[in-house]
Amino acid sequence: MRLRLLVLITVALFSLPAALFGGDYQIGEGDLLDIAVWGVKDLNFQVRVRPDGKITVPGLGEVTASGSTPSQLQGYLGGRLKELVKNPIVTVTVREITNSKVYIFGSGVKAGVYDLSRRTTLLQLLCMLPEVKTADLRNAYLLREGQKMKVDLHRLFIQGDTSQDLQLESNDSLFVPLLTDRSVYVLGAVNLPKSIEYREGMKVMEAILEAGGFTKFADQNDVVVRRKEGDKPRSLEVKAKKLFKEGDLSQNIDLKAGDYILVKEAFF
Repeated sequence: MRLRLLVLITVALFSLPAALFGGDYQIGEGDLLDIAVWGVKDLNFQVRVRPDGKITVPGLGEVTASGSTPSQLQGYLGGRLKELVKNPIVTVTVREITNSKVYIFGSGVKAGVYDLSRRTTLLQLLCMLPEVKTADLRNAYLLREGQKMKVDLHRLFIQGDTSQDLQLESNDSLFVPLLTDRSVYVLGAVNLPKSIEYREGMKVMEAILEAGGFTKFADQNDVVVRRKEGDKPRSLEVKAKKLFKEGDLSQNIDLKAGDYILVKEAFF
């Protein structure tokens, strides 16, 4: 008998939605619950949480379920049912989850609502969004209870820094803007002034070489990268001769989408 009971409990545990492991899931409106009182057939039933957050329990009437974890609801029902049953053993199982959702918005991805039917991390969610490669992940953010979470989506998804990953919670909102400029522009004293599609990890000398390299009139120590950060423009000086002759790799700066590279001409 004990072995059979152990097998039944094990099967029940593995049949639960993954989001319920850990006991921290909060029941919400629309969720389908299995409620059972050991040895009392009339108190074994299935019920869906109504929009007002309540369920109807035989012998007790209306009970608020929304906002409680399954274990909290079990404890509450166990206390109330002592009036009807001697030493009641109550179990509450969330059979269907409809309350737990994540909201996705912003022009960088297709807006939608994702159902958290199982434990899901931010990285897992990003992998499900086909448009994310053309989105501006540097300026994307996750909102939780109205507060921006300290997570860098660019480091997580593009650079593979999994320390930035986190577990999603019900009612999280993911904002992903569109990357409006996906090019780097090389102008001035280069052989083929052009716009180049930005690639992750692109450096200034790589872009200049792709634009045909310096002309004979170029001042290789007078290269400027102009970048817009927020509403403020920024200029970064590059001395290419130091890079070529002295091996100063600090001169080969990383580029960002939207950068303008201006190679000035030398005055003889």
